Amino acid sequence: MAGIPQTGLQLLSTVKSSGELELRLADVPVAAPTGDEVLVRIEASPINPSDLGLLLGPADISTLKSEGGVTTAKVPEQFLKALAARLDQPMPVGNEGAGVVIAAGPDAKAQALMGKTVALLGGAMYGQYRTVKAGDVLPLPADATAADGASCFVNPLTALGMTETMRAEGHTALVHTAAASNLGQMLNKICIKDGIDLVNIVRSPEQAKILKDIGAKYVIDSSAPTFQDDLLQALIATNATIAFDAIGGGKLAGQILAGMEAAANAKGGAYSRYGSSVFKQVYIYGGLDTRPSELNRNFGLSWSLGGWLLTPFLAKLGAEGTQRLRQRVVDELKTTFASHYTAEISLAEVLDPKVIAAYQKKATGEKFLVNPAKGL
Repeated sequence: MAGIPQTGLQLLSTVKSSGELELRLADVPVAAPTGDEVLVRIEASPINPSDLGLLLGPADISTLKSEGGVTTAKVPEQFLKALAARLDQPMPVGNEGAGVVIAAGPDAKAQALMGKTVALLGGAMYGQYRTVKAGDVLPLPADATAADGASCFVNPLTALGMTETMRAEGHTALVHTAAASNLGQMLNKICIKDGIDLVNIVRSPEQAKILKDIGAKYVIDSSAPTFQDDLLQALIATNATIAFDAIGGGKLAGQILAGMEAAANAKGGAYSRYGSSVFKQVYIYGGLDTRPSELNRNFGLSWSLGGWLLTPFLAKLGAEGTQRLRQRVVDELKTTFASHYTAEISLAEVLDPKVIAAYQKKATGEKFLVNPAKGL
């Protein structure tokens, strides 16, 4: 096809068996679209916590150095065994992104997307070009930019997945931790719009203000000396019996389960040495705290602690259900699901140790957007 670039820059992350992380930009072939495929020129891709796991892995950030366009860092030896499946393999990074369709296969569905700005999911988004199936892209509204649609999938669908899971499992209200994040703000807007009680757990008064300013009713600061009592009162008021925990390590998951148990007992009922009959569920979906999860087991026997991940959830939901959620994201792209970014950085800047130090902190209110076209 005329006008299709032969190659494009792609960011690759390699963990070497020698114990070294290597980040570099490589000129890779661009696959011309065939059949129902489209070629997208990527113009925006967010750096999500899930991207950092592949991009940096367990590398020791304090050892970062850059030379000749290649950035390296040491990977502690104790982590190499767990990474055996990816050792010495250059891996493209970037879960989601958005851009413009610049070429399309002959299929009518693909041709209909020519020139449109679309969002897409599927990896390798920290690169200039991506060839995918037409059915895998999400056409954006005419007034939306690539930056508007760059975070169309991971955070919005995760937030919607939480409320879908809540309903499917018979709960009526929920708890969310690290709740002032970009995702947490989306979840608040969903719950306010849908009339769902949401208990938000944050880690500072500043984070609490972020949520209160957008209308959140129940905001609990885990740094406050009254945290346990504040949490209990919110759980009593909301009857929340399911939680989604982005922290993972430490005592918080156990504290939430204990709070749910205490809230159930506060409502009365016959005593049982096995605890209340109210079922309590905490799903860990993140790992902001990498320590082990601590459970004091003071919440009876009707409970569960498990993992939750977007991809298996969508597979279970099915194509029709997933499309329903995707359409809601498009319909509310600039309201409920609007994303805000701290900085727009180029592919080269993704490799800059100083920039890495900033985005790997995963600080609340700081979200970075990669623009593969910047600086080229």
